[in-house]
Amino acid sequence: MSKEVRVRFAPSPTGALHIGGVRTALYNYLFAKKSGGKFLLRIEDTDQNRYVPGAEEYIKNALEWIGITPDESPWKPGEVGPYRQSERKPMYMEYAQYLLDHGHAYYAFDTPEELDEMRKRLTAARVVSPQYNSITRTQMKNSLTLPADEVKARLESGDPYVIRIKIPRKEEVRLNDMVRGWVMVHSNSLDDKVLMKSDGMPTYHLANIVDDHLMGITHVIRGEEWLPSAPLHVLLYKFLGWEDSMPQFAHLPLLLKPDGNGKLSKRDAEKHGFPIFPLNWTSPENGELVDGFKEAGYLADAFLNFLAFLGWNPGDQREMFTVEELIEAFSIERIGKSGTKFDINKAKWYNEQYLRKKSNAELSDYLLADLAKENITISNEKAEKIVSLMKERATFPADLWKEGRFMVFAPKEFDERIVNKKWNESVVTVLTAFRDKLEASTVALTADMAKTMLGDTAIEKEIKLGKIMQAVRLAITGVGAGPDLMQIFEILGKEELILRIDFALENIKAA
Repeated sequence: MSKEVRVRFAPSPTGALHIGGVRTALYNYLFAKKSGGKFLLRIEDTDQNRYVPGAEEYIKNALEWIGITPDESPWKPGEVGPYRQSERKPMYMEYAQYLLDHGHAYYAFDTPEELDEMRKRLTAARVVSPQYNSITRTQMKNSLTLPADEVKARLESGDPYVIRIKIPRKEEVRLNDMVRGWVMVHSNSLDDKVLMKSDGMPTYHLANIVDDHLMGITHVIRGEEWLPSAPLHVLLYKFLGWEDSMPQFAHLPLLLKPDGNGKLSKRDAEKHGFPIFPLNWTSPENGELVDGFKEAGYLADAFLNFLAFLGWNPGDQREMFTVEELIEAFSIERIGKSGTKFDINKAKWYNEQYLRKKSNAELSDYLLADLAKENITISNEKAEKIVSLMKERATFPADLWKEGRFMVFAPKEFDERIVNKKWNESVVTVLTAFRDKLEASTVALTADMAKTMLGDTAIEKEIKLGKIMQAVRLAITGVGAGPDLMQIFEILGKEELILRIDFALENIKAA
């Protein structure tokens, strides 16, 4: 029997979760569920200097909003916890010591000033990428260059140190990536990354390898920004004796700016006026509020569908998927190698489609909630009729009230352009006669009745209805365009219609 698929999403709590991170979580989740496996959430908080209060809870809430529920997490622990790296701190030194003992790592005692001087020296020598590597380490202050007794004395006296990996010289590192195929890197291009920091915390490179191994992770699906680090991680698996259980890697393409020129950033979102975070985020540093997709009016299922297509496609013409359908259709093989342009208009399109698919009862809840904010109450029946009429013209739930206010509030002003072009004696004649017919009617007004009554009135007055319809709409709604006018008549009812006609006849004066 094949090994159970286990994947993880491992964000750092250093701020709000970027849309690229949410996509990574989604792809991990879809892959796990497609394979009948487990999806883990691990908080990688080894960089305590960058830790941001509230970021953990934000990650949890963001995933909950879109319906991604981890099988194991800090809030739902399994058998391989803890699920915060800061709580796993004692175990990392054991593996760092193993690497030291087997000659794959070394102590480095260089001060920040000495490191700066090294970089300046290399820059002056026109070295393109100054780094601590197999060549420069021979000139630095570490356990490879210092006498053993001095190293022992420094360690015993508590001198600050880091532990660095010892990258071998002249070795080819190979990685068969599930998205990109074979990736080959010569070890001479790699630097001796820090594995353990001076504060006793591991860096990402050591911690994520150890955790992935101990948590039984079978596949690592992560962003392209980690591809340059992948050869280092392959070496760590080899040095720790875990080559046979090394997970398969899949590095996802970048999310690009709308013009395709470079990686999508928070600045791009601000510039173009679209969200980049799933939920609102208030910076603890300066109190700045950054809008999220949820608060901007995007529906969770629409956002999820949009997100899935940012780098993946099903191989056919389908665009609308439920979560269950996404799980069924998803495969790593259908993820593209090149970056994906971020198109907010596509996100809006998805939102429109999902909004229109919702029942009138569901949508009326949004409308009633917006009305309540203004201390306005209407019946559930009327609310459902309004959203039924307005949803084809809405992109976001808030549009139902924003665009449909005229259904509750009679216009007090009228579009002057329409008044000047369309308001005339013919309009006044038809509206006056139509009003009288409404008043004389003894039955509830329907859209069909209104259409017949208005049409008959125009015929009786020998006026072409088509020439005055825009002005009729103006009288009732204040504007010259909108949804089906007869449906509006039905929802308003004859009493409200009479009041609006009277006000228009009294207050609209043709130019």
